[in-house]
Amino acid sequence: MTRSRASLLAAATVIAAAVSLLTGCQAAESGRPVVAVTTNILADAVRQIAGDQVEVLDLMPAGADPHSFQISAQEAARMRDAELIVSNGLGLEEGLAPHIEAAAGDGVAVVAAGDAVQTVEWATEDATGVDPHFWTDPVQMTAALRSVSAAIAEHVPGIDLGALHSATDRYLGEIAALDADLEARFSAIPGERRALVTNHHVFGYLAKRYGFTVVGAVIPSGTTLAAPSASDLDSLADAIRSTGVTTIFVDSSQPSRLAEVLASEAGLGVAVTPLHTESLSGPGGGAETYLEMMRSNAQTIEAGLA
Repeated sequence: MTRSRASLLAAATVIAAAVSLLTGCQAAESGRPVVAVTTNILADAVRQIAGDQVEVLDLMPAGADPHSFQISAQEAARMRDAELIVSNGLGLEEGLAPHIEAAAGDGVAVVAAGDAVQTVEWATEDATGVDPHFWTDPVQMTAALRSVSAAIAEHVPGIDLGALHSATDRYLGEIAALDADLEARFSAIPGERRALVTNHHVFGYLAKRYGFTVVGAVIPSGTTLAAPSASDLDSLADAIRSTGVTTIFVDSSQPSRLAEVLASEAGLGVAVTPLHTESLSGPGGGAETYLEMMRSNAQTIEAGLA
C-alpha cells in the first residue's frame, strides 16, 4: 500500500469515527424516550400533551397522503426502538401497516387512536367501510387523545404524570373551544346548503357532528387508493345537479384533476376548492397545527357553501 493511500484510509477512519461519535452524542444529549407517530396531525397533538418530555418522531411529511406515504429504512428502524407508537388506526396508514406490525412484534407498545372513537361509516350504492378520518370531529379527537395520553402514561418510562395530565387537560380545553367555534360558524349556514362533496369520503365525522349531508365523493371510498368508474362519476354529477351543490372540496395534497372534470361535467359552474383535510401544511401554509387546520377548513367550507 502506498503512503498516500494509507494516509487517505487513516483520514477516512478518523472522519467515520468522528461522525459516529457526533451521532452518538446527539442521541445521548436528547436523553428522551421516543414516541413514533404515524400522522402529522396526531404528532402535533402528542407534542401538545407530552411537551418536551418525549421526542416525537413524526413519520408523515407535511402535505403527504396518509393512505400511501412510505418511510425510510432509518425511520422504520427507529420505530422499532421507540417506547410507543401512536397510530391513527381504522385502516388509514395502509403503507405503514407492515412497519407497525414489525415493531409490535419486537415488543414496542402501540396505541391506535381510532380504537377509542365512535366510528362512522362511508357508504355508496356498492360498498361501505369504516371512516378513519375521526379528527374532523373535535369530540372524537378528544376521545382519541385521552386514549393516547393514557398510553403515554403507561408505556413511556420516566414521564411526569402531573405535567402530562395538566397539558392534556389544557389541550383538550382548546379542542372544546374549537368545537364551539365550529358549531357557531356552521350553524350560520342554511340547512339546505349543508351539502358536501369531497375528493374521497373524508368528512363523515364532521357531517354527523355539525349536521351536514354528504352528497358523495369523487373517489367513492374512504381511501385515496381506490379509483372511481365512469358510472360512479356520472352518478355523482347527477347528484350534484339535483342537490344544487356549488363546491367540491378536495384535499390540497391530492391531484384535483378528477374533481375538475366532474365539476365541468356537472355543468353548473361548480367550484373546486382545496382544503387541508388529511395532512398539516408546511410552514406558512395556514394549517401548521391541528387547531389551525380545522379553523382554516371551517372558514373555507363556510365561504364555499355561502
